[in-house]
Amino acid sequence: MKVIEHLLDMAKIDRGRVRLRWVSAAEGQLFANYIKELSGELSELGPFDPSRYSLQLSAIESVLNSPRVRWLIGMDRQVTERGNVYSRKVDAAVFEQTLRTVCEAEYQNGLILELLRSGPKTVREISETTGIAVKDVSKRLVDVEKMGAAELSGYEGCSPRFMRTAA
Repeated sequence: MKVIEHLLDMAKIDRGRVRLRWVSAAEGQLFANYIKELSGELSELGPFDPSRYSLQLSAIESVLNSPRVRWLIGMDRQVTERGNVYSRKVDAAVFEQTLRTVCEAEYQNGLILELLRSGPKTVREISETTGIAVKDVSKRLVDVEKMGAAELSGYEGCSPRFMRTAA
């Protein structure tokens, strides 16, 4: 849930729209109370238009399907509570910061790749549409090129244009 909340924050979607509650089948009234509470809060937030956030939601989905992120989430308790292969425990705050950093990189990669679905773009066009700083777009393009997911498609004047590949 921390990952999802962080991703929603990056996408500028109110994290109050998502909740996780553990409720037993024997706790029907408690479940009904939670639903009533959440419905009231969602009513206060107003309607959610997913088409307005299609780029961000696609990027969030790509992060949640990312092998790097899934592996890190799966290793959380192992490395913070039991220890790594060298029997060293990783500080929980350090692990959480690492996970956030990886999620941010994967989210930016996802934004870029989703944007490139509509055709070749320059670094500046990618930056203006996604809100990612130009220097960070350049870094992320190196990542997606190494993955084989994007490549140089030509030049617009002196500006390189990148396109998504079939990979």
